[in-house]
Amino acid sequence: MGNGLTGPILGVTGGIGSGKTVVSDLLHNEFGIHVVDADVVAREVVAPEQPAFDAIVSRFPESLSPDGTLNRLWLRTHVLPDDERRKWLESITHPAIRQSIVAQLASASGPYRVLVSPLLFESGQAELCDATLVVDAAERQQVERAMQRDGNGAALIQQIMSKQWPRDKRLQAADFIIDNTGSLEALHKATQRFHHRYVQQLSSSAQ
Repeated sequence: MGNGLTGPILGVTGGIGSGKTVVSDLLHNEFGIHVVDADVVAREVVAPEQPAFDAIVSRFPESLSPDGTLNRLWLRTHVLPDDERRKWLESITHPAIRQSIVAQLASASGPYRVLVSPLLFESGQAELCDATLVVDAAERQQVERAMQRDGNGAALIQQIMSKQWPRDKRLQAADFIIDNTGSLEALHKATQRFHHRYVQQLSSSAQ
């Protein structure tokens, strides 16, 4: 694999509120799988004193919070819905995010490593992965769960969803799918089953 990475790397994604973070957290906490979270990396690269932070504040002074950090809610509300502004922001953040992700994945080990990202396909990060897993939920469930989790209104959630791949396109691109239309307990069991099958598959292919 390019970028100095050697497999196996599993990309985990899903629409907003689909449960992808629950899955990646379970893989890490129960099975010790190293997880690189693209959302966490995205926050790290725009921390104060980082080059991306300086560029964003210079372009959008209103995005600077009183505590000296970026106001991410302001960015979600005033930048992401605007295609021109969003593309500019992505041109600043995506290269920095990718560089950090590659470095973190390269330094990790284990039976496989996970890159969890809401824009795995859209951003091209799937190119870093040997296989992809989509955590799937009905769009109505995505909206309800995201509203409960973040306290945002349905309109903002819908805007975010409109910037992500449609559900059917995401499912068609997936190598593996976990159904999260049921309970949290069912999601845990499905994730455990997937892990054991995937490790077995990797072991068999290595022989």
